[in-house]
Amino acid sequence: MLVIIDEREIVTSGYVSRFASEGISSTGFNPAEFGEWVQSAADTDLFAVEAFLLGDCQERQGFPKIIRERSPAPLIALNDTASLEQTLSLFAAGADDVVRKPVHVREILARVSAIKRRQEERKEEERRESTLIGDLRVFFDGRDPEVRGASLQLPRRERRILEYLVNNRGRRVSKTQIFNSIYGIFDENIEENVVESHISKLRKKLRRQLGYDPINSVRYLGYCFNDTHA
Repeated sequence: MLVIIDEREIVTSGYVSRFASEGISSTGFNPAEFGEWVQSAADTDLFAVEAFLLGDCQERQGFPKIIRERSPAPLIALNDTASLEQTLSLFAAGADDVVRKPVHVREILARVSAIKRRQEERKEEERRESTLIGDLRVFFDGRDPEVRGASLQLPRRERRILEYLVNNRGRRVSKTQIFNSIYGIFDENIEENVVESHISKLRKKLRRQLGYDPINSVRYLGYCFNDTHA
């Protein structure tokens, strides 16, 4: 379902009719009705909204913030006239796209699909950039890990070892594998045993913050990061 907000009933009813001709359900609101509805509607009702179309109304600069507090659905602002200042202000207010009318409903649907696709791509990118394991979130972009939302500051080597173990969680990796990943295979000036020192310090910090040690070690076999703890 699409939601159209405009102070002119002829505009909302016109869009509802044109979307219906494309087999798409929609509903129109005047600004006062919409303000009451969006703040009181049940979550299940808002979940059914595929996009919001924001037309002409005095409240249009404030509606994006209100909508975002309740729904992540795409928000497209519809402009009657070409105005760079108005377009920029709508983007600044939180609109995902600003479109000059007249615009065919098929173009609006295509823009909604494009916004959703970008949203999914961003979510997937965020998932790739971090992993959440219980109370521990590990990033792979150079940021320190977080425990229950609070940053756990680690020296660079310890952080990279943690990232490597988490990337290979559930599998046992050897000291040599960790060393080669962190220091590279051509560094002859550093002894492999430095890995043991880094991991020992890392385990103490994780145990202190998490209340348990997520790194399992077996002599001669290596290390394994566990997703769960007993």
